[in-house]
Amino acid sequence: MSNETTEANNTTVTTEATAQPEATKQPEATKQPEATKQPEATKQPETSGPRDTIYIGKKPLMAYVTSTLIQLSNIPCVSIKARGMSIGRAVDVSQIISRKTENAGYSIGNIKIGSEALESQDGRMRNVSTIEIEVKRN
Repeated sequence: MSNETTEANNTTVTTEATAQPEATKQPEATKQPEATKQPEATKQPETSGPRDTIYIGKKPLMAYVTSTLIQLSNIPCVSIKARGMSIGRAVDVSQIISRKTENAGYSIGNIKIGSEALESQDGRMRNVSTIEIEVKRN
């Protein structure tokens, strides 16, 4: 008798197992034509293009120098952008590239300064200084 009950249990388990994937396959079939997959495909080519801007933050100084030099080996001109307290670090990066690598032929191009209005954590509007330094190959 125990053999008959296990056989009966096995058949019920297999029928339940086959019934569950069928139920899950139907909602998946309705999810496939959704438009969410199409924007992802359009976003990928945008990020795969050449990166000609280096944003300065809190990393060590030489990390930005290295990444700028790598980009300059691929493209002729790179912009170094910073705002607020990072402006001095952006100037340091551009000076290291232009002075320490004079033999490589890098020079500083246009420099743009400005300010942006940002909302602070307490809700006030604050002006934050910005700088953009262009470094190019000769």
